[in-house]
Amino acid sequence: MKVELEPPQAAVEPRMWVQREQVLAMALRPGWLEVGPSRSEIKRVNYEVGEMGVCPRHTEVWVGAHGLERLSLTISDAVLTAANDGISGDVELRRVHKLADARLGALVGAVNAERVAGFPSGRLFLDSIEQALAVALVNDYAVRRPSARIYRGGLTAARLRRVTELVHSRMESDLGLEEMAGAAGLSVTHFSQMFRESTGQSPHQFVLRRRVERAKEMLRAAEMRVLDVAVACGFKSQQHFARVFRNLCGASPTEYRQEFVHQNQPTV
Repeated sequence: MKVELEPPQAAVEPRMWVQREQVLAMALRPGWLEVGPSRSEIKRVNYEVGEMGVCPRHTEVWVGAHGLERLSLTISDAVLTAANDGISGDVELRRVHKLADARLGALVGAVNAERVAGFPSGRLFLDSIEQALAVALVNDYAVRRPSARIYRGGLTAARLRRVTELVHSRMESDLGLEEMAGAAGLSVTHFSQMFRESTGQSPHQFVLRRRVERAKEMLRAAEMRVLDVAVACGFKSQQHFARVFRNLCGASPTEYRQEFVHQNQPTV
């Protein structure tokens, strides 16, 4: 998923624009667009903060703007196809100039918060959000609606073992959802559903917990700096590591280490 911030600008005269990819955009600052299939058929669309629009691929349209700041998310064809139950053929989204959708808004808001923080959670977080966005877009804003398909049961023990081994071997690197699904030999959508049934967690939650468990071992075993532990366990910053660690363990990494040392000091 490509994430781009479109900064606000003074009034821009409409010009021809060709959209080559499928995009979901959310207004971060109010403003307006002038949109139309030709210069003579332009209409003004006003946007408040949080309102969104969907633009399908290969759209040729005249566009002008004023004051509008938007977060633009490009959803890949591969993820949209997977969200369509893997049915072959391109998924075509409908053109929607303005929409207010609480589910999509929450997902785009999570991406924006991640962007503002400097993308500390890595590719797996964005992959997971992109997948959830694709499912919602295919279900509600696609030209062709997918047929219902229900998966029963979780991953086999062998598939779950291969995924777990991959997570452990790639602990310090930026692991993607597609790689985890590939280890299980499944499509991304199928894998995510079955993985949650097997573990009770999303792939992102699972990886975070495994990283924190590895960090706890390192904090107990040696006097490594907290920053070095964070990097070794795949966190991009000490601040992100500390926040995740506290959420899962109820204490900061330093507090956890100090408590462990205190508990294991010999008594006189």
